Amino acid sequence: MPMTIETLQQRMEEAVAALDFEEARRCRDMINAMRGGATAAEVESASFDGLERQAPGAMGLGTSQQKVTPPAGWRPPAKPDPMTAGRSRRGRSRNP
Repeated sequence: MPMTIETLQQRMEEAVAALDFEEARRCRDMINAMRGGATAAEVESASFDGLERQAPGAMGLGTSQQKVTPPAGWRPPAKPDPMTAGRSRRGRSRNP
């Protein structure tokens, strides 16, 4: 029996009716891969174990962006002294 989107949808519905949600998840992932352009042979040989959907609480703008981590031992530079900002070396203000 050839694997098509319709047969996978039927298998997914049967798995949900039998409360086998892991099989239903595998069928859903295979359907999504086939809709994305994968052939039936590619879908059968593909592993969908590492796929995770985005958590509903984490959705929003920029949540798929990776967080930049600084290198080990890096410290941010010291903030400038507010009493010396905008002053010349002679002690007068630069701004009239």
